[in-house]
Amino acid sequence: MEGAWGRAVSEPTRNRRRFAVRAAETDTNEVKPTAPDKAPAEGSSINQLLGIKGASKETNKWKIRLQLTKPVTWAPLVWGVVCGAAASGNFHWNVEDVAKSIVCMIMSGPCLTGYTQTINDWYDREIDAINEPYRPIPSGAISESEVITQIWVLLLGGLGIGGLLDVWAGHDFPIIFYLAVGGSLLSYIYSAPPLKLKQNGWIGNFALGSSYISLPWWAGQALFGTLTLDVVVLTLLYSIAGLGIAIVNDFKSIEGDRALGLQSLPVAFGVDAAKWICVGSIDITQLSVAGYLAASGKLYYALALLGLTIPQVVLQFQYLLKDPIKYDVKYQASAQPFLVLGLLVTALATSH
Repeated sequence: MEGAWGRAVSEPTRNRRRFAVRAAETDTNEVKPTAPDKAPAEGSSINQLLGIKGASKETNKWKIRLQLTKPVTWAPLVWGVVCGAAASGNFHWNVEDVAKSIVCMIMSGPCLTGYTQTINDWYDREIDAINEPYRPIPSGAISESEVITQIWVLLLGGLGIGGLLDVWAGHDFPIIFYLAVGGSLLSYIYSAPPLKLKQNGWIGNFALGSSYISLPWWAGQALFGTLTLDVVVLTLLYSIAGLGIAIVNDFKSIEGDRALGLQSLPVAFGVDAAKWICVGSIDITQLSVAGYLAASGKLYYALALLGLTIPQVVLQFQYLLKDPIKYDVKYQASAQPFLVLGLLVTALATSH
């Protein structure tokens, strides 16, 4: 990471203007911010705590810190740990195993996902100055030094918990710690220059998908059993569906991505093409995994996965393919439960 992160600016207005000017200077066409300068008047305090669109303005520093970690994004990582534990075939409903899984969820969700989201907001502060200038960092609601402190605390906390879990599980090789290190490094190069994987829609979104699906699954499975090569390959394949989910998040940031030269798929291919790439990657992945399960003699699991894919296709036509910018949140709220249940079905299939 950079050694000098910059000095905090005490005046929110000046801070916001500086970010907006720097963002505008990167675009030769001098794209001007068109996003509202203030949070919507009807913003929700619940949305603020979850770190999603439609948040109300908040001055409580701890609530702002929580907002930066985007708690709504913890759920897929927590679920990934559940899937990994199920896939291990060695999870038992006793106090110790439940406690282990909860600690692993804290590592994956609040700590390392919180680190990922905070560092992403830090490096996205110029884009947010265009798209959402009322967000905590570009608005000056939290100082730069406070953001950097939060990044380090969450990172070191997550890595420390990873090492603790290896000791608790009796591992000779600290696999969970190294998974945490690898995931943290991936999060950093996803958001930070010079690599900044998110600048490329294909690489960045696959990296994001694998972080949300593969890494927590691997951690959960390694905690209770043995992480095998076939599971690694299967979860990386499933991460292509994660790529599609990541594209859904790109639709709301087209203006800022274009202004700063980020080649997200909606920017590179246009909204119409990107929405079909999105649904194709989600659906084809799940159908391929269902085919693999059927070919492996696990027909009932394959049929269950197929049954969970069909509602997603219906919802894609109802929301995402109709207007991905307007209905992105509605689509994710209605369709993703079926996708994550499909992950659990796949995990249970691999445990037998």
